[in-house]
Amino acid sequence: MLEKIREGSQGTWAVVILGLVILSFVFAGVGGYVSSSSNAAASVNGSEISQTTFDRAYQNERARMEAQYGESFSILAADSGYLSQFRKNVLDRLIADKLMEQAAEEIGLRVSEEQVRKSIVNMPEFQVGQSFDNERFKATLRQVGFQPSTFKDYLRSEMTRQQFVSAMLGSEFSLPSEASRILALQLQTRDIQYFTVPSKGFSDSVEINDEEIEIFYQQNIAAFDTQEKVSLEYIELNADDLMAGIEVTDEEVEELYNRSSNDFQSEEQRRLSLILIEFGEDEDAARAKAETTLTRLRGGEDFAKVAAEVSDDAFSAENGGDLDYIARGDMDEEFEEAAFNLANVGDITDIVESDFGLQIIKLTDIKDQQVTPFAEVKETLTEQVKREKAIEEFFILQNTAAELAFEMPNDLIEVADALDTEVKTTPLFTQSAPPAEVSSPLVVNQAFSDELISDRVNSEVISIGENNVMIIRVKEHEPERTKSLEEVKSEIVVQLTAQKAQEAAKAWAESVLAELENGSDITDKLTEKNTGWELQGDITRFGSEVPGDIVNKVFQLSPNPEQNRAVVVQANGDISVVQLNHVNSSHVLPAEQVSAMQRQLGQMQSQIEITNLIEALKVDADIEVYIQ
Repeated sequence: MLEKIREGSQGTWAVVILGLVILSFVFAGVGGYVSSSSNAAASVNGSEISQTTFDRAYQNERARMEAQYGESFSILAADSGYLSQFRKNVLDRLIADKLMEQAAEEIGLRVSEEQVRKSIVNMPEFQVGQSFDNERFKATLRQVGFQPSTFKDYLRSEMTRQQFVSAMLGSEFSLPSEASRILALQLQTRDIQYFTVPSKGFSDSVEINDEEIEIFYQQNIAAFDTQEKVSLEYIELNADDLMAGIEVTDEEVEELYNRSSNDFQSEEQRRLSLILIEFGEDEDAARAKAETTLTRLRGGEDFAKVAAEVSDDAFSAENGGDLDYIARGDMDEEFEEAAFNLANVGDITDIVESDFGLQIIKLTDIKDQQVTPFAEVKETLTEQVKREKAIEEFFILQNTAAELAFEMPNDLIEVADALDTEVKTTPLFTQSAPPAEVSSPLVVNQAFSDELISDRVNSEVISIGENNVMIIRVKEHEPERTKSLEEVKSEIVVQLTAQKAQEAAKAWAESVLAELENGSDITDKLTEKNTGWELQGDITRFGSEVPGDIVNKVFQLSPNPEQNRAVVVQANGDISVVQLNHVNSSHVLPAEQVSAMQRQLGQMQSQIEITNLIEALKVDADIEVYIQ
């Protein structure tokens, strides 16, 4: 029970629940919300989960796993069975999300416009210097194809679902008495004594015969299967390795500078302020409001004060309408045309009509176009020219290598000579443990393909990174097989010896325990085995220096003299006899710890309830899955 409580706080659903924050899915699943697709991945009670939504969620989860586990995940992903289950798990999560969203709507959960606005303002993705930045907000949305209004709708849906989960989390509780009992058990310590006898000390008395070896071999024959192995010959071509031999002239660098002049000049930027009047349900009223606002501004009223009072663009209105600096291409066409037609700082546009509503724009500052001198970027451009030349040479050499590897498929010598490199080799390795230099999943899959193993031909060019390729061929192959008895006989003898020694040690310990319980003095027996009692006080359930197997057994024993001793088989094969001497209970429980335990128990129960709820919703739901 206590172990489950501790593990529960780190369980799968704990992670899921904690992960249901506002942006948990925004920039992964955003495309599915703003893009339509005629193909659906699944349907939940008639509401489709688009293929785009699934693809984005799948790619996001895969990217997260690759970032966390690196090549280990790539090797797993090369297994079609694993990848199929991985895709299924992603779709199951989307289905669960959809079910919770529908359940939230059914019970009438709602999120107000003000709640959505505050959430957006507080998102770190839209902040600069811990303050909301409207330009960053708009730029970020543009990157993922969002309009502000569409984003608000999406966010409201996500927040509604989060509200549903939060309600579930808050619906479960535990009583103080229950939490106190659990906490008292957790804080309980025990005084013990134990002795340990190494099982290897009984090895000399062990005898192994051929019949036992044969029986062990037959019973465990699967353990003696070898994995298929190959060793490779390979050549590698990398554009980075070519750069050292590339020469670049000043003329070539200057030519690149002139060709790329736009890259070394900053566009004119304008700082603008905005007042937005949304059309709403009464377009005539909106136009009248815009005309009145413009008249006030023409009459000399402060733009920032008016914006704070009337603008429907809540984010810029908080800053007096300020949008910070923008360049051409940052905003919609109507806005940009009007803003860049303003001649002087302080000028105000007429009313500008757009898809967002009616806009009034003020020019507050201008940053002129600036050009970076050649001398400041010469070194960078030199490296760029080198890289361009190296990549050009790389592709020429890659094509040459591909042709030679195909024309002369039985070795890599001619290919290596053409590339001015050498043929490298690997030792024998299994598919699950390749050497680092050939660990790319694409290389490993090719290395163990039937074609390369049976025909012993050169592979095609394999891309293992950006401008980095490899050609391989199988040098040696060891098929999977079962080792003969003679090959593993010595190994079996070692295992049987250890097994019988442990059995003998356990039998000895049990005989000593029997004598101890009969009241006999066991001192001489312990001395014979060079061991003795060790006393340990205040042993805790977790984090003790005493071996874990002993601790686990100690907290299963009763203080009753007839049930306070036991034989323990440790993970390392040694045998111990442990005796519980005293149970130390904590009579004063810190109130804050009791409260924390109440919360933890409540959260555990909430996690169970959410899991059960989703399963119940699935039972009653009409779910159709269209993808494999």
